[in-house]
Order: sequence, then C-alpha cells, then structure tokens
Amino acid sequence: MITELHIENIAVIKKLTVEFKNGFSVLTGETGAGKSIIIDSVNLLLGARSAKDLIRNGESAALVSACFSDIPEVTLRELEALDVFPEDDGNIYVQRTLNTDGKAQAKINGRSVPSSLLREVGRFLINIHGQHDNQQLLSQEKHLSFLDAWAHNGELSEEYLKCYNEMVRLRREIRSLTKSEQETSFLTESLTSKITEIENAKLKNGEEEALLARLERIKNIEKIARYSGEICKSLAYGGEGSASAFEQINAAKEAVSRLGQALPDSEKILERLEFCAFEIKDIAESAAALTEGDMSDPEAELDRIETRLDLIARLERKYGETVADVLKYKENAARQLSELKNSDNKIKELKGELAAMVKKATACAERLTNKRSEYAKRLSDEITEQLRYLELEKARFEVSVTPLESEDGVKRFSAQGCDFVEFLISTNPGEPCKPLSKVASGGELSRVMLALKSVLADSDGVSTIIFDEIDTGVSGKTSQKIGIKLLTLAKSCQVFCITHSAQIAAMGDVHYKIAKSEVDGRNETSVTELSGESRVDEISRIMGGIEITETVRNTAREMIMSASAYR
Repeated sequence: MITELHIENIAVIKKLTVEFKNGFSVLTGETGAGKSIIIDSVNLLLGARSAKDLIRNGESAALVSACFSDIPEVTLRELEALDVFPEDDGNIYVQRTLNTDGKAQAKINGRSVPSSLLREVGRFLINIHGQHDNQQLLSQEKHLSFLDAWAHNGELSEEYLKCYNEMVRLRREIRSLTKSEQETSFLTESLTSKITEIENAKLKNGEEEALLARLERIKNIEKIARYSGEICKSLAYGGEGSASAFEQINAAKEAVSRLGQALPDSEKILERLEFCAFEIKDIAESAAALTEGDMSDPEAELDRIETRLDLIARLERKYGETVADVLKYKENAARQLSELKNSDNKIKELKGELAAMVKKATACAERLTNKRSEYAKRLSDEITEQLRYLELEKARFEVSVTPLESEDGVKRFSAQGCDFVEFLISTNPGEPCKPLSKVASGGELSRVMLALKSVLADSDGVSTIIFDEIDTGVSGKTSQKIGIKLLTLAKSCQVFCITHSAQIAAMGDVHYKIAKSEVDGRNETSVTELSGESRVDEISRIMGGIEITETVRNTAREMIMSASAYR
C-alpha cells in the first residue's frame, strides 16, 4: 500500500505531502481543484511519459515521491525478478524528477533506474483504472496468470514448467549436434588437420624453456670454452713455465712427508692437503665438462634450435599462449572429433529423452487445461454475478480457454502450457463476447474493472488500486452499489476513489478533500482529511443545491451512518 505521497511543483500544486491509510479512501473536491493533477502526478511516479508543461510555472523542476509498505508476497516475488528489493524497513521508496528540458530521472530506493524499469515496477504497486497502459486487467498477456492464481495452479504450473524447460534444453542440444552433412564434413576435416599438425610437432611440456636455455648457451659457447680452459689450466694442467695448483699442492704434500716427525700434526696437514687436491681436481673437471659433448658445428645446432622455436611459436599463435595450452587444445579437439563421430548415437539418445519428456509435458499440460477450463467457468459466473450486482444485468463475462496454436494450426507448447486465455465480455443482449480491451463505454468499463478486482483482488498482487471517477455515467442506486463494492474490495487491498458521487463518498473509511486556494497571488492545491461535520459539509456540497439546507446535511449524516453497516 502507498503510505505517503509527496508532490512538488506540478501545475497548481506547490508542495503537498499526504499520508494515506489502508482501507477505502475517497477524494472529492470542486471541478478544477486539482484531482486530475494528483492522478497525473501518480502516473508520472509510475513511469508515464513525462511532459514538461506539468511543471509549475516559474519552477525549474517538479518532483513526485512515494513510500510503499506492507507489500504482498506475490508482489515481492515479481519485484525480485526485476532486481528490486525492499529496504531494511520493508518499504520501497520511489521518486521521479522532471526538469524543464523535458528530461526525467527516476529512483527506486535511492538507486537511479531507467523509466522502463519504473513502469514495470509501477504495474505491481498501483493499478489506476482508466489508464489503459497501466491496467494489467486489460492486458491479455496477464489473463492466464490471473486465472492460474485464482485457481491455485501454482504446483501444477511449476511441474509443467520443469518439463517445458527440459524440452527446451534437449531440443537445443539436439540442434547443436544436428548439422548439415557438408558442415559436419568440414568440421571433421578441420579438427583432424589441427590435431595432425600438433601431433606431428611432437611437443613436450617444458621443451620451449629448455630450447631457450640451450640457445643462450650456444650463443656464449666461445666465452665458455675460453674461461673454462683457463680454469683447467690454472687448477690442474699448468702451462709453460708455471705449475698448476694441483701440482703445487702435490709438491707441498711431498715436503710435509719428508719433514716427518719434525712437523707437529703432519698427518693432519697431509689429510687437509689431500682434501684440497681433491677439491681442486673436482673443480677442474667440472670446468672441463662445460665444453664436453658440445656440438662440433655450433652454427648448425643454432639453426636447428631456432627452427624448432619458430615452429613452437607458430603453433602457440594458433592454439594457445604456451606449449601446455597447445597440447590442451589438441585434447579438446580430439574430444570434439570423437563427439562428431559419435553424434548420430548421441542424437538418437537425446531424441528418445525428448520424446519421453514431450509425453510427460503433454500429460501435465492436459491437466492444466482441464483445471483451467473448470475454473474459467466458475470465474466467468462469479464476475457475471458481480456485474449484475453493479446494474449490468444483461452483461455476460467469459473466461475463454482455447488451444495455443501456431500460424499453421499446430498445437504448441509455451512456458505456461498449451492454452490461450483471454477475458471476454458482452454488455448488450444479443451481442457476442469480445476482448475486454475492446469495451468502449467508460461507465461500463469502470464497473467491469470493479467486478474483476472484486473477484481477483487476492490474485493479481497489486495492493493499491485507484478508481478515477468510477461513477461516470451512473447515479442513484448504482452509485451506492459501487460504493458498497469498493468498501468490500478495500478489505483485501488499499482502494482510492476520486468521485463526484455522494453515495460513494459516504462509503469511504477515510475522506480527503482536494481544494484550491489563492496563496501569494497564485492558486495552490491542498489535500485535507475530513471528519465529523467537515465531512458532512463536503458530502452535502456534492449533493448540490444553491443553498445547503439542514435537510441536506441530515441526509449526508444519514448516508455516512448507513455506510457503517457495511464495514
């Protein structure tokens, strides 16, 4: 329900904040007081096309905001699908600003949103009768869901939807596997060629890194040979006129041995010299090994390595950033090739699963159709009875349930079943029932909407409905019956009615008066909640007459008192 409405700078409204209550609220006032401006403001809030001439003269921008609370679960689920959630206090806050350049900004819970989303959200928060673009009940696309909600088809619909989604998945998989013979042949040839190219390269993980290291070594082979030779010469082999370190240590060992007992701890010194000789020889051998096994033709080896690296780079450009990626690509290609070769068997298997699922979905859809047809008759009778109560005694309402068919007449599945549901009505004897959206008479349409809302109040999820002058074209007893019906409807949702009917106004749980007065030389609209004698005065004014007599006032009091019997 809407608990607060705030309007700034729209037409004759300078600044207005109204707190609303649950139940049945009536809004009355003189012609031109600003009742239509309030409806325009609410429509603007719900995402209606903005017009800059709505902005109060002399102002640069207009604003409308509202707070919605006690939102039904069915509405919350619909809003959740739109990624809209209540704030921590459970409320939803909507705001729309209109600038003089014609541009409008919308916010939901402080978050900027496009007008399209605002319109979607607005459809689930408020229903304004008389504005066809905001009236869900006139939209055939919603009729099936209304019928299902009223018939409590939730579990059956979910069971069918699971079958339908599985059918869609199986058909999609079959289509992806079912390709033309030419396409299959081309893909097979392409995959085979790629796999062969990679296999012929005989790639190994880590190979590229090893080749790069080898390449670096070859580029430095001369420097390695020169300095490793110097190491060997200095440590082990010596040269002309100089002894190597190994030779000098051996000479030192000989000297220590000859000293014998004259040198304390000679044995330990010999052991240490022996260890040094071993280490020097080992280092010399390691240095010599740096050039052992090197190619006799470095240029040829360099060419071989660079050729191999070029091959690897070309494969990486085509199939992946690393050798590991290329090998992984080959694995995937091999799997695809295997699937192609086995696709006939897979398709056959999937078609078998699809046939079984179609059979299951058909059975489930038939149960849905049978239940819908049964409840369509009940709903038709109930709404027709409501219309008769509202003085449309000759009206016939029909909930039509027909097979859903393609253009060529073939029965087809949809996410909601195999049925086409539409609300039809005839308001004149002898005339066939026509789609609800084709009803032309404003007075009849008002009562049709009221009858529909009375029956479907708990099914459409909209917790606030506004009837704009539902009394158009009716009076007397019919007006009173409309008032009683609105009061009854307000037990299940929040109802507003802008009216010129005293009978309807007297039925309200809450009565608001819309008035226009001059402030600082300009007209401004105000909204005041009436009670006691102020309400009696307003209903007396509606009943009319040049002079409001006490008799008229007593009649107004009696009407208000009589309405309490229906609460």
